[in-house]
Order: sequence, then structure tokens, then C-alpha cells
Amino acid sequence: MSSQPPPADALVEHVIELGDLRPTLLRGLRLLLETAIVPTLLLYGCMVTVGAFPGLVAVLAWCVVTVAVRMATVRRVPGTLLLVITLLMARTGIALALSSVYVFLLQPIAGSMLMAILFIGSAVVGRPITMRLAQDFVHLPERLIGDERVRRMFVQVSLLWGLSRLLDAAMSLGVLHFGITAGVFSRGVFSGVLTALSIGVCAYFGWTRLHRIEGVTLRFGPKGLLTNA
Repeated sequence: MSSQPPPADALVEHVIELGDLRPTLLRGLRLLLETAIVPTLLLYGCMVTVGAFPGLVAVLAWCVVTVAVRMATVRRVPGTLLLVITLLMARTGIALALSSVYVFLLQPIAGSMLMAILFIGSAVVGRPITMRLAQDFVHLPERLIGDERVRRMFVQVSLLWGLSRLLDAAMSLGVLHFGITAGVFSRGVFSGVLTALSIGVCAYFGWTRLHRIEGVTLRFGPKGLLTNA
């Protein structure tokens, strides 16, 4: 005797594997230090002592040393690190070619504004880019993706991230009025802290919204620690 299929409106349990968050957080912190905080402090220190040109050269040297150390100590250099370091070296090279630290600062400000337009625009049209990005890190069942509550959560996260990028650009431009050294310090330290806080806020917001959806289970850690909705 064949078993009867479940009713169409039966509750389907969805398990979202989030893995062990601690190593991810530590890797993110190291990436922030290597590609933002340390090179900015190098540039800032050189600008107030020996000048902007040696500072930009020091940033380039730091990029080379960072990649060389990673290649010597690990089997595979993370692709994210290579991408960010390449962009940082390109920014620094352009600034050196034009002999302008302002160019070094204005490029990431323009990038923040572009990112804000992209994320807010995707939320406004109802196709949040955060939904696509999330699927690069965790598996989201197709039925869950189609849930209006989940889509609304991703729209809200897109708006939060877009607004944080607008705030980042406005803060960086505002601090430039106090001088280029203040702008360098703000871009490397304050912007880095704002980015870290924004990631934390967006992640916590998304987690709390998913946690409230009936039938969704979030699984943390390598030992399968479960959080049930």
C-alpha cells in the first residue's frame, strides 16, 4: 500500500547550515587589519613625519609583504585577500602617478556611493542583491527563497547596508574638511569600524528575522548546535 503524499499546506522544516562562525569572524578581522587598518596607519604615520609620497610607497610595500607572507605560510592565498590587495595597490599606484593622496581617498568614497545605489536600488525594485550574495555562503532551499517573509528580510538588509554605505561616504567626505591627514585616518579606522558594525547589524537583523519564521532551523557550529524557530 503506497504512502499518501503530505498535504500541500503541511509545514516543511528547512535547515540552514551556518557553520562555525568564529573562524569566519577571525578571518574577517585579519583581512580588515591587513587591507585597511594597517596600511592606513602606515600612510598616516608617514604623512605626519616624512611625507605623503613615502607613505604611499610604504602602502605598496605592505601589500607585497602581506601577500608574500601568506604565500609562504599557507597553501592557498584567499581569493578575497588577493582581490582587496589588488584594488588597494591599484588605488595606491594611481595616487602615486597623480601625486595626490586625495585620489587615494576619493576612490573608495566613490565606491561606497556606488555600492549604496546598487543595494538600495535592488531593494526598491524588489530584487535584493543580498539574497544572491547570501547563497554564496549558505544553502537556502528554493521554497524558502520564495517565501515573502524571507524576501522582505533580504530587502530590509539591502536597505540597511546601502544606508550604511551612504553614511560611510558622507562621513569620509565630512572629515576631509579637517584636512587630508584626518581624512586618511578616518578612511582607514572609522570606516573600517563602521563597516564591521554594519556587517554585525545586518547579520543580526537577518538572523532574528529568520529565527521568527516557523519551520526554519538554523544550525551553527561543526557539532550541529541547533536553533529552532
